[in-house]
Amino acid sequence: MAIPKDLALTPEQLDELMLTTWNMRVATLGPGERINLTPLWFGWAGGNIYFYCRGQKVVNLRRSPAATVLVDRNERFPELQGAMFQGHGTVLEDAAAEAADPHLEEARWQMGRKYAGGHGEAAEPKRNDATARGRNWRWVRFEPNRVVTWDNFKLSR
Repeated sequence: MAIPKDLALTPEQLDELMLTTWNMRVATLGPGERINLTPLWFGWAGGNIYFYCRGQKVVNLRRSPAATVLVDRNERFPELQGAMFQGHGTVLEDAAAEAADPHLEEARWQMGRKYAGGHGEAAEPKRNDATARGRNWRWVRFEPNRVVTWDNFKLSR
């Protein structure tokens, strides 16, 4: 069943959700077709989702870039708001790939404002300086090709 268009978030509401919500969940295809679902912090820039991660997510995306990202908030059904993004993730393999990405710098600063030093404790926003290291610590640019949003506050009572 499709979500009715009149329940969708407006573009402004989607931006607000993406810029203020702390956690997302990303689903990648793991070994043996297992789904790997992981919560992560993220940035939103240029219509893409950026996240810095390590381990199985990076390995999975190198093998198969298809992924789904979910960002949602609130607990009770009448208050649920969210967005599901389907698309593909590109692993930024080195500092040159990071520098060449047109929106990563914006995402670094956006995440610095959102997470304020990591756990909201810093007085001033700090740029997320993470960079490719080791075999599997990498930035990922997730480019959605399908977006479904909902705002259950818009449900008729």
